Amino acid sequence: MASVTASTTPTKLRASKRAAADAERATTEAEAAVEVAARDVKAPHTGSLSRRMMLIAAVWIVLLLSIGGIALDRVLTNQLRSEFDSRLLIPLNAMLRSADLDPFGEVRFNSILGDQSYLEPGSGSYWQISGEGHEPWPSRSLWDDRLMVRDVNAVEPVFYDSDQFEDEPLRMVQRSIQLPGSDVRWQFVVAQKRSDLDDQIAQVRGTLVWAFVILGAGLFLMVAAQTWYGLGPLRRIRRAIVRMRSTGTNRVTEPLPLEVQPMVEELNALLAHSEKQAEEARTHAGNLAHALKTPLTVLNNAAHAHAPDLDETVLRESDTMQRHVDHHLARARAVGRRATGLSRTSAMESAEGVERAVSRLYHHVRFDLTGSRNSEVAVERQDLDELLGNLIENAAKYGGGSVFVTIDAEPERAECVVWIEDDGMGIPEKERDAIFGRGARLDTGKPGTGLGLAIVRDVAEIYGGTVTLHESEDLGGLLVKLILPRAATAG
Repeated sequence: MASVTASTTPTKLRASKRAAADAERATTEAEAAVEVAARDVKAPHTGSLSRRMMLIAAVWIVLLLSIGGIALDRVLTNQLRSEFDSRLLIPLNAMLRSADLDPFGEVRFNSILGDQSYLEPGSGSYWQISGEGHEPWPSRSLWDDRLMVRDVNAVEPVFYDSDQFEDEPLRMVQRSIQLPGSDVRWQFVVAQKRSDLDDQIAQVRGTLVWAFVILGAGLFLMVAAQTWYGLGPLRRIRRAIVRMRSTGTNRVTEPLPLEVQPMVEELNALLAHSEKQAEEARTHAGNLAHALKTPLTVLNNAAHAHAPDLDETVLRESDTMQRHVDHHLARARAVGRRATGLSRTSAMESAEGVERAVSRLYHHVRFDLTGSRNSEVAVERQDLDELLGNLIENAAKYGGGSVFVTIDAEPERAECVVWIEDDGMGIPEKERDAIFGRGARLDTGKPGTGLGLAIVRDVAEIYGGTVTLHESEDLGGLLVKLILPRAATAG
């Protein structure tokens, strides 16, 4: 029987090696395909940041310049109209000063108006005096025409525009006055063609339009230059990333503005995190290969030598390889889950689930679970279950029948502290560090692989935590102190 086993075992080992090599090649090909696919994927974008900034600036510039132009146009046109109206008041006041009644009750001037334009027909300067029950008295410049006046009953002059003459728009001022000795309210009106005023207003508006167009264009060019210069650090970051990919550098070290520096720091932290993960993966692969090398060598030598105890050797070395594989798989799973993002797990819910599972295996053990139900740790639920499961099961297996678990035992600390206590024999202080080694066991009379505490330590350290051993003051056995980072609070 031993010879048969010896003859078949090398064949199985060679087949196993070929299968492992095929699996490694398949994994390498799959990773290469994923890398190529990742390079071919283009991230979606929401448009150009420069175009967005310039569009917002252009809309804002047009809006402000439009409001400013309208306001300035109002001020300047009102000023031109005010100056034009003040010139109309001069002949109106002269008419009022020299107006008098003749013996027939008609209005006459006791002095001649000095402006000769009121004597020339169609000169564009006109005046007219009218009253109820009396024929209008026009200036000679009106000739056969008459001004259409409004019914004004105001002491102060009233200005308004008139389009009575089709080819000659007028600007008019009118005042109502009652002369001494007369019961009639006379309407004194002076009119002036407003073509000069309209030309001045048009000239001012044309100047404003061109000035504001040039100003808007200058502001837009300034915004474009500011956008190009302001986004320069982002272009420098892009070039730095391209250099990292082409030259093999692993950090962005260029001096950048304060507003961009936090993003660069996060990018460098992400690169450092990726490097750490890659280094951990290489380390795990190297450690696993080194750990499996010795058992494989022992099996290979025993098979070639047709050792009589080949069966026991295969079983022993297979158990050794299984322990190494379990240990490194646990670490790899923890590293992979840690890289997926920020984790958040309720420590009490995980401990309750583990306590229910362990209590079914150890019916004689009394479990006491206390602590805060609101404590959350930055650990994936599966990894936290594995941490607490190993520690609580060890306490139940090697203790004397009582296990105390306290969640958030030191609430004043920045980390979450979990205590697992038992009433067993404990571990001597000089042996507490050695117990974390792979395969280390103090009680070989009970079943186990010796990987529990080693896995707990490695997984805890992957998440930034620690695990230490102490003596329980309450139960007298072992106190395991598990320290894990708290989950980040919202806001």
